[in-house]
Amino acid sequence: MAPIPSSLVANVANLALERSDPMHVRVCAYSPEWVELYQKEALKIREILGAELVEIHHIGSTAVVGLQAKPIIDIMPVVRQIARVDAFNLAFAAIGYECTGEFGIPGRRYFRKGGQQRTHHVHMFDVTNQTEIERHLAVRDYLRAHPAVAAEYGALKSRLAEQFPYDIEAYCEGKDAFVKQMEQAALLWMSQQRGAR
Repeated sequence: MAPIPSSLVANVANLALERSDPMHVRVCAYSPEWVELYQKEALKIREILGAELVEIHHIGSTAVVGLQAKPIIDIMPVVRQIARVDAFNLAFAAIGYECTGEFGIPGRRYFRKGGQQRTHHVHMFDVTNQTEIERHLAVRDYLRAHPAVAAEYGALKSRLAEQFPYDIEAYCEGKDAFVKQMEQAALLWMSQQRGAR
């Protein structure tokens, strides 16, 4: 039997820590370094996925200049066939990712890196899953185009992080209504932008 790679052993150790030690919720001022961190990780993901990759996007709050955010880089690779992505799980684990499958969103493959000191989230979708792809891109682009909304969202996240520094679920629940309303506004805005072209 082949030896277990040390990177996989480290991932298992991180999982054990996550179950016993709650993640610290930290919201920071925007950092230009986030773009560079995205670009470096995107290169690694391109190498792993090869011809299966259609496109890749920096999404989430770290993709919006000036927006306060948890310092976790969200990345959205779009692939030809989502079912084929599972064959790459060992390659993702080898660069530090925990592979979690759909993780609550049908048709997605979700990967996270950094254990309790989370650094990256990868949300992978099939190219035909335009509903999820457009939802993520609409929110990012809406926040980029509406700095007042981005500032309000950043302030909310900062308050929630101070209120719930070790309760990620309460943090997420606290911003849920704002995010849902913002998603609807973003999708409407994106539709209007397309109609204006």
